[in-house]
Amino acid sequence: MKLIEAVIKPFKLEEVKEALEEIGIQGMTVTEVKGFGRQKGHFETYRGTAYKSEFVPKVEIKVAVADSQVQRVIEVIMRHAKTGSIGDGKIFVRQLDSVVRIRTGEVGETAL
Repeated sequence: MKLIEAVIKPFKLEEVKEALEEIGIQGMTVTEVKGFGRQKGHFETYRGTAYKSEFVPKVEIKVAVADSQVQRVIEVIMRHAKTGSIGDGKIFVRQLDSVVRIRTGEVGETAL
């Protein structure tokens, strides 16, 4: 099993969520986050004054999936989160040793 973490632009969240649901992903965790990459933030103008905003608002999606679903989930996130602009985000894939469904006690892929 793997834990896929994707950091994307907030306005792409609904599109990515719907696309993941279409391929059978039944659950996800979404967190509003802030961060920066190579650009070290961006400049904004407020009441005629420009200032640098180092931390850009993003959304982080976490999805636990079976190994057989990993590539498909990555492809779907990439296709639906991509704008072609700087700051589209990143996808991280981590090994997931165990999952336990609290309500039923199911363990492993059946708990997903």
